Amino acid sequence: MDVTIQPGKLRGSVPAIPSKSQAHRLLICAAFADGATVLRCADTNADMDATAGCLRALGAGIRRTETGYLVTPASRIPDTALLPCGESGSTLRFLLPVAGALGVDAVFRMEGRLPRRPLSPLWEEMERMGCRLTRPTEDTVRCQGKLQPGDYTIDGGVSSQFITGLLLALSLLEGNSHLTITGKIESRPYIDMTEKAMALFGVDAKRLGGQRFRSPGEITVEGDWSNAAFFLTAKALGSDVTVTGLSPDSPQGDRAAAALLPLLTSGTPTICAADIPDLVPVLAVAAGACRGAVFTDIRRLRLKESDRVSSVIAMLTALGGKAQADENTMTVSGTGFTGGIVDAKNDHRIAMAAAVAATVCEAPVTVRGAECVSKSYPRFWEEYRRLGGNYEQYLR
Repeated sequence: MDVTIQPGKLRGSVPAIPSKSQAHRLLICAAFADGATVLRCADTNADMDATAGCLRALGAGIRRTETGYLVTPASRIPDTALLPCGESGSTLRFLLPVAGALGVDAVFRMEGRLPRRPLSPLWEEMERMGCRLTRPTEDTVRCQGKLQPGDYTIDGGVSSQFITGLLLALSLLEGNSHLTITGKIESRPYIDMTEKAMALFGVDAKRLGGQRFRSPGEITVEGDWSNAAFFLTAKALGSDVTVTGLSPDSPQGDRAAAALLPLLTSGTPTICAADIPDLVPVLAVAAGACRGAVFTDIRRLRLKESDRVSSVIAMLTALGGKAQADENTMTVSGTGFTGGIVDAKNDHRIAMAAAVAATVCEAPVTVRGAECVSKSYPRFWEEYRRLGGNYEQYLR
């Protein structure tokens, strides 16, 4: 689907959708708890659905309700399982070690760019501790064997998702384990989020093994700062938009948007992207519409749903802006935008960032592949129109 957006400001109030990042973690904890959990989560998306589907394959009962999910813990772990991850990196990287901890002969099926996204050094550490991992086909990973309790080590500089996966998995092992993280830790707030999710289910992430996830009975997924950032940026650029349902005390790293947007609208800041890779596309739009910015530590952006460095530069350039990058730094000039045609590259955050840019463009903006927003925010275009966004959609 393509959409062509007419320039214009947005106006109104929009509720923050549930945090995809927190929902993944809570679903996994609930699936292996000591009783049923009611998970209040008004909206879902393709990534959440992938995690729910994979947990069903591992024996959990997960039923969609009017207000969220009813999760019944796995009573019997299957010997074999097929786990459809879709394009969700979180689903794959969280559940690969979990399957290893359960001793399931599991085949993970991947789509989109996910088969090309890295699994090292998680792969090597899992093999060192008892599993055998193979790639039967280009789009599948097979995990056999069973992880053993003990001392684990992982480099923190590739993906915080590896650390989350191991924290969840080692909590399921009977014996005591210890996880040592070496090097610079990327996206530390996401690890904090994992530890807090585990704590809600009574598990201390500092003392792995020998514990049991205890159901809190009912829990509500908090509002998502990552997707709220698109409408918060529109507000910073002149739209009269209010986002409700966000916690200022959230462990989500992307709540940094609240502090960063005033810097972008008043100056030319240097922003470290190490802990906020998902914010970069829309913050780059804010930079291009205002006075520019320099983004450092961008290396991992090349490993997202798209090569997000190239995708951001292509988006800004297509809209009449200017940006350039070297290996680990991207510089965005504050040139303003005219309009143009943006290929979303199957990256939901590029599509939504382009829609925000349309609010400050002089001419229409066409987003090709606009349906990719379903990965994290299926109702984005509906909400955009409700706030006064004027666009036409076309099926290709």
